[in-house]
Amino acid sequence: MVATNSKMIPLGTAAPAFNLQDVSTGEEVNFSHKIEGKGFLVAFICNHCPFVIHLSTHFTSLFNNWMKLDIKVYAISSNDSLQYPADSPNEMAILSKRLKFGFPYLYDSTQEIAKSYKAACTPDFFLFKEDKTLFYRGQYDSSRPSNDIKVTGVDITNAVNLMLEGKKPPRNQIPSLGCNIKWK
Repeated sequence: MVATNSKMIPLGTAAPAFNLQDVSTGEEVNFSHKIEGKGFLVAFICNHCPFVIHLSTHFTSLFNNWMKLDIKVYAISSNDSLQYPADSPNEMAILSKRLKFGFPYLYDSTQEIAKSYKAACTPDFFLFKEDKTLFYRGQYDSSRPSNDIKVTGVDITNAVNLMLEGKKPPRNQIPSLGCNIKWK
């Protein structure tokens, strides 16, 4: 494991489109300028990363609730599953069902989507406004597997609330920290 920070691409960046398979349903999920919603969260995660595991129960509940508010959530794993079999589509489907993801868990087998988002780590969060421009990129909260800070999702929740209220993005956006994406 190599602890890596997110790259913090510029706010206002347009969300790259994608078409990926949901490992749980087998259906293709298309994200493009035609998709409507009050916001869009693209979360690069994986099965084996201790940083993701540390947050997974909490973010599952939070993200499932945001789906009810018409915030579309897309979890994507871009890790090389040949080198990291715990991140294979089959294992992703098992995790998605076990944790009861109400949002698609997508496999980026070519790693092109991670590259287009400039994703660097797991977890890496990108929150886009209704017009699909970047509003927030950064940490879930300050909790880490190695500290005693309770998982709350305060940073990302604050960003979602500001976005829904039509306010400006949070001024202090702290990079996410996690395992590096396992590139081929």
